[in-house]
Amino acid sequence: MPVAAICAYRRTMDIDPRTPTVKNPPERFTGDVWLDPIAAPRTEGQRMIVAKVRFAPGARVELHAGQTAYSPPGEEHWHGAAADSLMEHLAMLDNADDPDATTTWLEHVTDEVYGVADSAVS
Repeated sequence: MPVAAICAYRRTMDIDPRTPTVKNPPERFTGDVWLDPIAAPRTEGQRMIVAKVRFAPGARVELHAGQTAYSPPGEEHWHGAAADSLMEHLAMLDNADDPDATTTWLEHVTDEVYGVADSAVS
């Protein structure tokens, strides 16, 4: 259904203006990593923030503890792109807490550790 038809049918639907892609800070990432906001709370009681995070080949986030689909809360982990391909994931955060306060950011992943992980999946 075309967007105009959807808007005519559902008068309460809002179409957000396009939000520019932003480059993530080097304090948390090695290499080029970009973020595209997708959703944020609009009304009382909504708490979810969603963003698409894209990693250039070889880019990675620093080691951190948090909650993901593959690790329990508090488990240290990192994620990034393989040396020869892009990688992206959806970051979905409960907006009830400050991510900088609820995520324990640790050291950057060294090239040596990254190289071992990259060769294991190649």
